[in-house]
Amino acid sequence: MKHLAIRRWLTAAAWLACTGALHAAGIQITDDRGVTVTLAQSPQRIVSLLPSLTETVCELGQCHRLVGVDRYSNHPASVRKLPQTGGGIDPNIEAIVALRPDVVLMATSSRGVQRLEALGLKVLALEPKKSSDAQRVMGKLGQLLEVPDADRIWRAIDAGVAAAAQSLPPGARSLRVYYEVSAGGYAAGTQSFIGEMMARLGVQNIVTPDLGPFPRINPEYVVRANPDLIMIGTRNVQGMEQRPGWVGMRALREQRVCVFTEAESDVLVRPGPRMAEAARVMARCISEKGLR
Repeated sequence: MKHLAIRRWLTAAAWLACTGALHAAGIQITDDRGVTVTLAQSPQRIVSLLPSLTETVCELGQCHRLVGVDRYSNHPASVRKLPQTGGGIDPNIEAIVALRPDVVLMATSSRGVQRLEALGLKVLALEPKKSSDAQRVMGKLGQLLEVPDADRIWRAIDAGVAAAAQSLPPGARSLRVYYEVSAGGYAAGTQSFIGEMMARLGVQNIVTPDLGPFPRINPEYVVRANPDLIMIGTRNVQGMEQRPGWVGMRALREQRVCVFTEAESDVLVRPGPRMAEAARVMARCISEKGLR
């Protein structure tokens, strides 16, 4: 009995020592640059400079840790009251520093990373571009914020996307779709998270895989492809019928065009926790315009 008690004591002591060592090491996250960022403890003051990251922090139930956001972060509504610190392309360095953040979340393509780090701030660069990236980013932010059920939250989101896909009849698989993401003819390619969403919903993307995730498409390319359905945001739709040859396309002749509101477009173009909602928006478009 004495030996058993000693073994139990040694086991407990080893566990406590291990736990203490992990706590002493702090939290270490390797970001999308391949840089390992170390924090002494989970950050309590966070500046987010990418809407999808802002939304993910809030989906993890940690909105209260945000002390500043970029000018485009507008969901949930509570973040609109926070100080704005510029955009990903043009972050307001002085405003960010003044907020005394424990960590700054921003895209890998964002400017200002090196300057912020030179000023002594911790920067975690994460930029989801595909569905798998959105899942990975949620996991990393769950680790950063010490939220243990990040995987469960993601599974619920993915189940929502699957449910939206199951709501569509088999006839959706024959639809050929063009999705215009932004002005200037930038389209959602098959390799983008929007293209992946289209594939999960069963429709065919007229943009071929070799063109990349978000290629700039010549208007004539769309005319030659002659899609059954066009998806476009209200910000880009003006002048669409004046594009060379477009008025003769089936989608325009038969009014098979979904024009997404600004709010819907925000949901659709952000690879993050609202992807199930994005799938429902897209599925509704397919049902109402593509399958009539």
